[in-house]
Amino acid sequence: MSYVIEMLNITKRFPGIIANDNVTLQIEKGEIHALLGENGAGKSTLMSVLFGLYQPEEGMIKVNGNEVKIKNPNDANELKIGMVHQHFKLVHNYSVVENIMLGREETKYGFISKENASAKIKALSEQYKLRIDPNALIQDITVGMQQRVEILKMLYRDADILIFDEPTAVLTPQEIEELMKIMEDLRKEGKSIILITHKLNEIKMVADRCTVLRKGKYIGTVDVKKTSVDQLAEMMVGRKVNFTLDKVDKKPLEQILEVKNVYHHNILLKKDDLTNVSFDVKAGEIVVVAGIEGNGQTQLAEVITGLKQAKSGSVTLDGKEITQLTIRQKTLSGISHIPEDRHKFGLVLDFNLAENLVLQSYFEPRFQQHGFLKFDEINQEAERLIETYDVRSANGRKTKVRSMSGGNQQKAIVARELSRDSKLVVAVQPTRGLDVGAIEYIHKQLIRLRDENKAILVFSLELDEVMNLADRILVMYEGEIVANLDAKKTNENELGLYMSGSKRGNNV
Repeated sequence: MSYVIEMLNITKRFPGIIANDNVTLQIEKGEIHALLGENGAGKSTLMSVLFGLYQPEEGMIKVNGNEVKIKNPNDANELKIGMVHQHFKLVHNYSVVENIMLGREETKYGFISKENASAKIKALSEQYKLRIDPNALIQDITVGMQQRVEILKMLYRDADILIFDEPTAVLTPQEIEELMKIMEDLRKEGKSIILITHKLNEIKMVADRCTVLRKGKYIGTVDVKKTSVDQLAEMMVGRKVNFTLDKVDKKPLEQILEVKNVYHHNILLKKDDLTNVSFDVKAGEIVVVAGIEGNGQTQLAEVITGLKQAKSGSVTLDGKEITQLTIRQKTLSGISHIPEDRHKFGLVLDFNLAENLVLQSYFEPRFQQHGFLKFDEINQEAERLIETYDVRSANGRKTKVRSMSGGNQQKAIVARELSRDSKLVVAVQPTRGLDVGAIEYIHKQLIRLRDENKAILVFSLELDEVMNLADRILVMYEGEIVANLDAKKTNENELGLYMSGSKRGNNV
């Protein structure tokens, strides 16, 4: 068998952790090969070794049968290896063309010339159905479009081996379907694709073979068609995973959150993106807000938690109006918030894990006295949360959060927010970027809090998560709530009709 890529017995160490422990990965030409593992299993590290971002301590890499040394990403590009990173590497105030040609600029009379680059990008985008406006600024286009820019960046450099690192973590279901079609087209053109993911249904959709890593070690490579989702999950986590939640029926109690006639005006778009939104959440129930991305869910979560101010209307928590309160005041009045953008609103990336775990409580008497922090108490609390929520990192509580995997960054936020004694939990995409074991754990925690009579408000784009978690489902379409449904009396098809705007409920 001739392999286009062979990574043989690769070992990569960091202080306090062996990220890859004698791992072997072999990729055939023209296949989509999934690399599966829990958060922090070593998948991204292995691909960073292949892309030249890290140097392995042991092992060898062969490309098309020849041993190679990949010292940096330029070497990888020369070998026709390209990579779309989990957190995109784009310059936000540059245009699409400028980002794609960055590092490969052509000049004319001493000035950068975009003509040839624009023509090549146009041809590539048509060939691979990656339609995009070459002159648009990155900051003005959607996340799905930004990903297309990253793919075009690889193709512009004539890459034949394409690495996708968690490519669907930030995409809508529609964008995920489009991406899968793009991957199929790339494969038909003879490209070889490595897909890093922990979404088992995506592996079943597109991958030919799958290699599983667990805690840095190689577990095995399997034929995807001959392997069930349950078997893949067990290989990944090391135990059986329960995909359906055990949730006892429960009668909701008193009203905790009331949102009444809320409008929000979007200054950039010069229009309202929330129109007359009213609903409530009671103690002891999980209400899930569903909808296609961009229909006002983000703005609604931000108005409730204080990141944005409503134009009109009111938000009441446990009988007290909190509409105009600051974020800190809202937090202290009893709201836990798992934000949508973990880097922007959830973490201080250059702080360590312990500091991030007390961001909402460092000012309490147990963690400070006369303005001086009590580091022993902070460290004890951090150790407790790290163990309870299984947050994995190289140096435990001392780890800089920036260096942790996306999934473990998310677990840190979940640990901090769910451990606080709040009346209301607002969780926006709480399991985005997490593996099945971590998703199962977080869902159980949300159900535990609901059973302790907390009010839980979840915003989710994943239909299976919506159906699994919700007692009640609110569907948003174009800034309005168009359905208020009993989760037990609806199904994914009906939700899809409400989400696309082709059906509207009477009870809203």
